[in-house]
Amino acid sequence: MKSKTRKIKQKSHGFHNQNELLILSIKNDNGMRLRITNFAATVMSLEVPDSKGKRTNVVVGFDSLQDYIEKSKNKISRFLGASIGRYAGRISEKITVNGVDYPLYQEDGIHLHGGRHGFDERTWDIDYIDEDEMLISLSYVSEHLEEGYPGNLRVKVTYQLTNDNELKIIYRAVSDQDTVVNLTNHAYYNLNGANTITDHLLQLNCADYLEVNDKQLPTGVKKPVVNTKFDFRIPQKLNILKTRGSIDDTLIFDPQKDLKAILSAEESGIKMEVITNQPAVVIYTPEEFPDWNFRKDTTYRNFPAICFETQNYPDAPNHDNFPNAHIKAGELYENRSVFRFSIQH
Repeated sequence: MKSKTRKIKQKSHGFHNQNELLILSIKNDNGMRLRITNFAATVMSLEVPDSKGKRTNVVVGFDSLQDYIEKSKNKISRFLGASIGRYAGRISEKITVNGVDYPLYQEDGIHLHGGRHGFDERTWDIDYIDEDEMLISLSYVSEHLEEGYPGNLRVKVTYQLTNDNELKIIYRAVSDQDTVVNLTNHAYYNLNGANTITDHLLQLNCADYLEVNDKQLPTGVKKPVVNTKFDFRIPQKLNILKTRGSIDDTLIFDPQKDLKAILSAEESGIKMEVITNQPAVVIYTPEEFPDWNFRKDTTYRNFPAICFETQNYPDAPNHDNFPNAHIKAGELYENRSVFRFSIQH
């Protein structure tokens, strides 16, 4: 079993730390193959055997690293496959740590996905590739007051494949000062590898969701999903998106259930199960993508993909009734999420 790296020359891009950009690839014994880049610690593609034994790329992405770099400017990329931090989701325009207010970069009162130049626009260091364990480890140091956050935060992400056809994504972080942190991955999944997810079935072990205001910031109120478009406790076909509209909302996992979400596709026969130690997930189903040059000239139609942004609640630092998003100096933050693939029978 071998891992390979392909070197890509990095073009000057201002605020990026000047490390070499690489595309990294690992695969398991079953033919499952993962491609990532250290630009934004991005998942570029994930090939999974379908019901006919054909490898299907279930993650939306580009072939060209330059596409990721150029489209990351002004967030045109929609965070395609990127690692998100320091704080995933929306926050009000400041946080308070130990009684001190820290203003954050904001637009119209909203700080989104880590700010103007979040982790999704940074070049990460490649720590190591372990061929036997089928994993890649990347790291990034977010300096004190980067985007307004206190503390020098050392972040690591590990991508690992298993021979049970799992993709394990583990984020860890430690700060030298008290701070807040909330990390996630922003991969877009389409289990058919193209076109649309409207034939997919989705089940979420979530009985509540977060109410938001007109800026999509949480009000602090949790509401039951019953009789709403967020009720996926029983599997529902995603063609309902055509009538109910797209989703970009936070759903709260049932802490008593290990299995948090199931997505399956009729055409490919692929099933994906989500397991995580995080209390919530932002489900995002864009109505469409721009006319981009996707990997291997893949085309997508309306409702092309779905994101499972496993994380803490958005704006948790500003709501005492939300799970704690603060960490002490030297305390370990950890987000462990598993995406397990199989063929539905």
